[in-house]
Amino acid sequence: MKVEFSFSDFVFTATLEDNPSARDLASMMPLDLTIDDYSTNEKIAYLPRKLTEEGRAAFGNEALGDLCYYAPWGNLVFYYERYQYGSGLIRLGRLDNGFAPLLTRGAFPLKARLLA
Repeated sequence: MKVEFSFSDFVFTATLEDNPSARDLASMMPLDLTIDDYSTNEKIAYLPRKLTEEGRAAFGNEALGDLCYYAPWGNLVFYYERYQYGSGLIRLGRLDNGFAPLLTRGAFPLKARLLA
């Protein structure tokens, strides 16, 4: 499954993992959220409800452009710098064409929709 995200003048896609948490996210589409900076390596967006944690599994091969869910807070995490797996993270997918849009600092309305 692919999701299209858009904020500011950017439109980008992510390919979702095949796990229950990613499917739960897809079931919520379309979404109007707010994306904002957090820390020095990620942007986050709070969902209207928490996702199922059935997709929880330890993972390696962390990469720039990963899309994760931080279960304790109920938010999406878009990584644009290095990070390490933590027990609260569930990988939902990965951005398809890089992470350049995430380097734009600030808070923006974020639209997410499932692509056919």
